[in-house]
Amino acid sequence: MTDKLKIGVLLSGSGTNLQAIIDAVAQEGLPVEIVHVLSSRPDAYGIERARTAGIPVTVFDRTVYEDREAADARIAAIMAEAGAEYLVMAGYMRKLTPVVLDAFPDRVLNLHPALLPSFKGGHAIQDAWDAGVKVTGVTVHLANEDYDKGPIVAQRAVPVLPGDDIDALEARIHEVEHEIYPTVLRAIAEGRMTMDEQRIVRISE
Repeated sequence: MTDKLKIGVLLSGSGTNLQAIIDAVAQEGLPVEIVHVLSSRPDAYGIERARTAGIPVTVFDRTVYEDREAADARIAAIMAEAGAEYLVMAGYMRKLTPVVLDAFPDRVLNLHPALLPSFKGGHAIQDAWDAGVKVTGVTVHLANEDYDKGPIVAQRAVPVLPGDDIDALEARIHEVEHEIYPTVLRAIAEGRMTMDEQRIVRISE
């Protein structure tokens, strides 16, 4: 039997990707235990999702981030104490400093709503739409100090369909996000994710 992968989740908003992981654990036997959730905002709905699921939550506000490294030191300590093996960024709108990244080396996952390296940054869906691309998608990658440049773990394409508006495209991108994150977490839990000397990540079947 696969041991459960212990993860800490970082969020800033509605927490739909957190909910997707919670649902996959409950409904699909995803071998993951969410040991702690941390929100960067006290009004994030993801806090309620965590509490409803019985997951311990820490809530920060903007004053905590006045010293970013001190904030990240607190995050690293909280997650380590909770027993987290990986950190999962699920709509976390703060850039992590090396304080966290060094505490969890190559064990911080981020989700990006585009096919990296295209359309980096915080407006990826809008930027892809404005560029008129016919295919965009979702990327799961390992976070590092270079924003949206960490090793790519998994990608899935999302076509831009005739008749789409940006809201329809965004909804389909989020649907894919909710599928790909649990898939990646299952691969990690089952020991099927490896990274070679060139930092190329592969997931075996």
